[in-house]
Amino acid sequence: MLTFEQIKELIELVAQNRLQGIELERSGFRLKIDGQQAAAPAYPAAPAAPSVSHPQQAAAPAAPPVAFAPPAAAPAAPSAAQETAAPAAAGPPAGSHILTSPIVGTFYSASSPDAPPFVEVGSRVKKGQPLCIIEAMKLMNEIECDVDGTIVEIYPQNAQAVEFGEPLFAIRPA
Repeated sequence: MLTFEQIKELIELVAQNRLQGIELERSGFRLKIDGQQAAAPAYPAAPAAPSVSHPQQAAAPAAPPVAFAPPAAAPAAPSAAQETAAPAAAGPPAGSHILTSPIVGTFYSASSPDAPPFVEVGSRVKKGQPLCIIEAMKLMNEIECDVDGTIVEIYPQNAQAVEFGEPLFAIRPA
């Protein structure tokens, strides 16, 4: 079984190297991380990154039983150029704190489809208050506010794929 830190490192490896995905199986434990779609590589892979062309190629950095596999039915993820276009075009409001995604996953603004969003633009927030959920590998991770303040901008749309380090919220500190 993998620790949370090992799983987090694998997620970061997939995101940083823009891999299609990774699949790991050990003693009945199976882990699959879907990355970007093969049709939308925005940048060439780093020379040290392992090739993803063969589905059963072993990965050296993680653990010997790790195998790369193309995603079965990965949700359409916007390219890196599309993801950074909105925040770069508008730019963060002056003096605001940017809360970024700590993991790769799917952004959800509410706890369920029929529930109201955790926060909206103009909402006052406290440190430790849940702002959204990021689903990663069928796990729902609540993302908490790290400062007291007011939400001035929400970057991703509901159910949008987000990457590690991608801006989620602009918060004007109180």
